[in-house]
Amino acid sequence: MSVDLDFWRYKDGVEHQNDIVYQTACCDGKLMESLDFLPIDQILKKISTVFSEWIIQDNGKNFEKEGHGAFEIFTTAQMVRLNCYHMQKTDINSLIDILIDFGCPLYDPQISTRFDSWTDR
Repeated sequence: MSVDLDFWRYKDGVEHQNDIVYQTACCDGKLMESLDFLPIDQILKKISTVFSEWIIQDNGKNFEKEGHGAFEIFTTAQMVRLNCYHMQKTDINSLIDILIDFGCPLYDPQISTRFDSWTDR
């Protein structure tokens, strides 16, 4: 089973339009006025550190570990998209926690829900 996990951070005071952001920023890769720029290099470094025991390829964008599955990372300056394949819940939760540390709640397009109740909305 594969899942698509998406992360971004809204600028202060803007309307949250999750479905539009998902389509425009995460699927089409376009920059949006309503989103903050993210420290992508720091995020990738943190993921590489946490998953250092995995096989890492493509300049830190593809990760695989036998028995744990695999994931791919796609980024723009404003979003992170993780395509996860046959991963264990604990590993997926580790990825989600990393992005939360950067102020980016999870958007799950499988259920069209952003888990952002802890943000300023």
